[in-house]
Amino acid sequence: MAGTFYDQIAANRRNSFLLALAVVGLLATLGFAIGYAVTGGPGGAIAAVGIAVVLGTLASLGSYFAGDKLVLTVSGAKEVDPSSAPQLMNVVQELALAANIPMPKVYLIDDTAPNAFATGRDPKHASIAVTSGLLQKLDREELQGVIGHELSHVRNFDIRFALIVGVLVGSIALLADFFLRFSFWGGGRRSRDDRGGNALQAVMFVLAIVLAVLAPLAARMVQLAVSRQREYLADASSVDLTRNPEGLERALARIASDQEVLEVANRATQHLYFTNPIKKFEERSSNLWSTHPPILDRINRLRKLQGEGPVDPTETRALAGLD
Repeated sequence: MAGTFYDQIAANRRNSFLLALAVVGLLATLGFAIGYAVTGGPGGAIAAVGIAVVLGTLASLGSYFAGDKLVLTVSGAKEVDPSSAPQLMNVVQELALAANIPMPKVYLIDDTAPNAFATGRDPKHASIAVTSGLLQKLDREELQGVIGHELSHVRNFDIRFALIVGVLVGSIALLADFFLRFSFWGGGRRSRDDRGGNALQAVMFVLAIVLAVLAPLAARMVQLAVSRQREYLADASSVDLTRNPEGLERALARIASDQEVLEVANRATQHLYFTNPIKKFEERSSNLWSTHPPILDRINRLRKLQGEGPVDPTETRALAGLD
């Protein structure tokens, strides 16, 4: 089993690197097309690429150093210690030792919906946040499964990936939105007229519009696809830490079936949580942009890692809707 876990971790890192390259490539391509469409020449296009990459880099650096604090603040998380949350601190400490990572800061969110997330730029600067509902509704074994999952995100550097790539994807969306608004108000048309109707520029202008529409969608879909794989990996790594797949399986089913809405969660932070905090019955829910794989798939993959069969068919219908 150790080989299986290490293989998955190596594949996760390769996928993360490829994803980062894909997102940077999309940002550069979009910048080049917009630059050429606006200026009418390759010099302006290359300059636009440089500006796009520099802005994306600066935004990523800001997220790298301050993104975790912003997420914790937006979520209303308050730091706790052994005197205020003894069981939680004990579980985090024992699993941090098992994962061979420094003890993260631990935060509590005053919300009765059970959930949790990890954030930070690396294991030395990581934080774990759990809701009060998680502590109230889960037993110790289930809590260990959830904390093991979140600490696996820390150990596998998923938290860094989520912050930086999320900003790059957002940069693509902002650049595309800026160009579409610029085009709507006639900026692109005037640029072409000023240069005597350059045919290549006209083609690049159309291409830039197409990319401005499609690039944000493509970047978001690639990001979500790899994000779901990271959830599977964190589940497997949690089992490796706790040696107790049943606790994690029960936690998945219990949290997913809970009907309470996590008010502090939103589209920008939902990918961080243990399970999708935006329930299917909510108006803000969107299956197309789901940041998490289906609960049934997660449970069945856990069983497969342990050499067990999938969920009994009589239970499948009930579990299939728990997202």
